[in-house]
Amino acid sequence: MTRALFRNVLKSIFQQTRVNYLLKQPVKFYGTSVARDWKGCLSTMKLETPKFRQLFTPELKELIGIFERHDYELRIAGGAVRDLLLDIYPSDVDFATTATPDEMIRMFTKEGIRMFNEKGVSHGTISVRINDKENFEVTTLRIDVVTDGRRAEVEFTKDWLIDANRRDLTINAMFLGFDGTVHDYFSGVQDLHDRRVQFVGEPTERIQEDYLRILRYFRFYGRISERPDNHLPDTLKAIADNVEGLKRVSGERIWVELKKILCGNHAADIIPIMYDVGMPQFIGLPTTADLEHYRQVCRNTEGLQPQPLTRMSALFKNEQEAYDMNERLKLSSDELRLGLFIVENRYLPDGGNPIKFYKDLMCDTVGPQRKTAERISELMKYKNEGKLCDDPSLWTPPPFPINGGDLLKSNVKKGPHMHIMLKELRNIWKDSDFKMDKSELLQRVEDILPSLPELPAKKK
Repeated sequence: MTRALFRNVLKSIFQQTRVNYLLKQPVKFYGTSVARDWKGCLSTMKLETPKFRQLFTPELKELIGIFERHDYELRIAGGAVRDLLLDIYPSDVDFATTATPDEMIRMFTKEGIRMFNEKGVSHGTISVRINDKENFEVTTLRIDVVTDGRRAEVEFTKDWLIDANRRDLTINAMFLGFDGTVHDYFSGVQDLHDRRVQFVGEPTERIQEDYLRILRYFRFYGRISERPDNHLPDTLKAIADNVEGLKRVSGERIWVELKKILCGNHAADIIPIMYDVGMPQFIGLPTTADLEHYRQVCRNTEGLQPQPLTRMSALFKNEQEAYDMNERLKLSSDELRLGLFIVENRYLPDGGNPIKFYKDLMCDTVGPQRKTAERISELMKYKNEGKLCDDPSLWTPPPFPINGGDLLKSNVKKGPHMHIMLKELRNIWKDSDFKMDKSELLQRVEDILPSLPELPAKKK
């Protein structure tokens, strides 16, 4: 028996009350027992906070009652436990149970509870809707039998430790009973207290079960750690040794995690560390990048809620690198266009008048004005001019006063001539700082008409 395990055994002899600094209130630790597997040691504590009690809707109480009547255990699992311990109301609550999917189906059928989303059954998840008000997903405790780095074949179990042991991070491997008992097998409470992020058990094993966990590690590091440089050396070594496995992970899954990293805490430091461990070539990022420029853009956008592509664009030297990234990650068309817009316009000279520069850019950019305004706002954040975002009226030009009907009345033919004329008049309007009105612009039509090119004769 190791010294650490021996100390945990001693704790089980005495009940003690102490201050839990996560909750900032007295909590009681009790009933500590040694689990069957040396890899886990169960510690329990009581959680009593207003946010925990807010979870108890009439629908949740009914769900709890159903499992109690049928003698199956049900607990809150994973991220919701972590958030509640941090005094954060969870955005999503997952549930775990000792009941198998078949047992849940029989139980819910008998109770008259509507089930939906049958796709989750093969992995042990049953989705139900109670009182036609609230949906719940309940998953059977399970063990990953066969993994290929992307997905797993599972078997069901009734052992809470086994299920905890298959989870990625210690802070995500806890369960919470409805009496407020936190069941912690891998010191997740202590890691939260220390703001430390580490894998359950051996990092290499956890990573090789699902290589996406590399990105999940960095995402949760940004959420939990108070310091940018508090990575455990063994964790970074395991990541560096296994980054090639990210080739097996779909771009869509990578992008979901990467977006959260880019907009999370310590983004200025996490992305460079990802470069240090050799990740870029496997996740669609340029293999070389100006990381100091990227850090500067992170500082420029701090507190301004930038889009992920606003910061990510700092890693691209040119538009081609943005297209290459998109081949791997499969961004939305809006996301890709934002990246291209920033790369194209970030170094254009503004002549010392940024407001005029952004007005001209707004005028020259093809597409819906609302989308253009959004992209210009992100460009401002990128260039450390985010204060201009607060008042779009400063850099939004008035509507262009000329349309095709006006030019037809001035004897401008439809087609290429009209397109050229509109462009020329728009440039004149810009040069006037958008002050010329319709009549003044139409007076310039006669001056431009002689310079229009001859059009080829139409074929008979």
